[in-house]
Amino acid sequence: MTPSETLPRIGTLTDDGQSIVVLEHAAEIKDKNSAPFFRDMISFLSGADAALDAAYSLVDFALAESSPGMVVSFGDVTLLSPVPRPESIRDCMAFEDHIINCIRRVGLKKLAVADEYIERKLGRQWSLAYRLNQAFYKQPLYYKSNRFSVVGHGADVHIPSFTQQMDYELEFGVFLKKSGKDIPAEKARDYIGGYTIFNDFSARDMQMNEQKGRLGPAKGKDFDTGNALGPYLVTADEIKDPYCLEMTAKVNGAIWSKGNSSDMYWRFEEIIAHISRSETVYPGEFIGSGTCSGKEGCGCGLEMGRFLKSGDEVELFVEKLGVLRNRVV
Repeated sequence: MTPSETLPRIGTLTDDGQSIVVLEHAAEIKDKNSAPFFRDMISFLSGADAALDAAYSLVDFALAESSPGMVVSFGDVTLLSPVPRPESIRDCMAFEDHIINCIRRVGLKKLAVADEYIERKLGRQWSLAYRLNQAFYKQPLYYKSNRFSVVGHGADVHIPSFTQQMDYELEFGVFLKKSGKDIPAEKARDYIGGYTIFNDFSARDMQMNEQKGRLGPAKGKDFDTGNALGPYLVTADEIKDPYCLEMTAKVNGAIWSKGNSSDMYWRFEEIIAHISRSETVYPGEFIGSGTCSGKEGCGCGLEMGRFLKSGDEVELFVEKLGVLRNRVV
């Protein structure tokens, strides 16, 4: 967050949603030993459980005191991305229906209706989209995005000059809080520091063109302001089950997408285990879920043949994580 006329600060939203406790300021008064945890969000995540315990203690302290500057009004701050510059961004493709829908829309085209009929009558395993999607079922798939192009809640997202098909994606994701390598899936939940909403804005026409070369996505995803994260980081202890969260996307107030995290084919524990094979992961790295498509609907415009235009306001809602709102310009 950024209170007016100050540098970025880490804050905790109070239960009533009206105030924010400025953690570093509270630590400087109560417990200077804990202040380094709150210099920036990478420091907080690196502090893991010790930083979280210190934050809870500081919130109680700040709300009981009346020292100026420890508690500020929510209306007086600008929310930045929970981690303004993540150590890395990996975005996965964890929802099966998203890739099935995209294969039919982009690849099968006129054959899509017939393929959907085959699935209804015989089951998905007999469909052409399923057979073209075999790489998805063998391991979690992901790409690395631009960690320098991150914006937060309320920020304008600029449509790149090279696209006529600007798209949103209904996603959420995790920030890691510990380093590790070859992490077993059954222990991977211990590495998750928190959750947030992710809108992976995409230039679909560019993405489709460059992937014909069997690389990418690259410029289809890489442009200034293209990665929106927020509105908050909800610490992992607050989310008992991340696989039963309602998710919706609205454009100018109308619902375009609706889904549930229960439809994830690959779960974060499996994804972290895969990513960390012979590779060390670090606190502050972000892993996105990929687009939430499933039984309740499609998770992005590409799947429906609908795209954004300048002035559109996009709102992503994920249960327990809040609403991430951005306008495309």
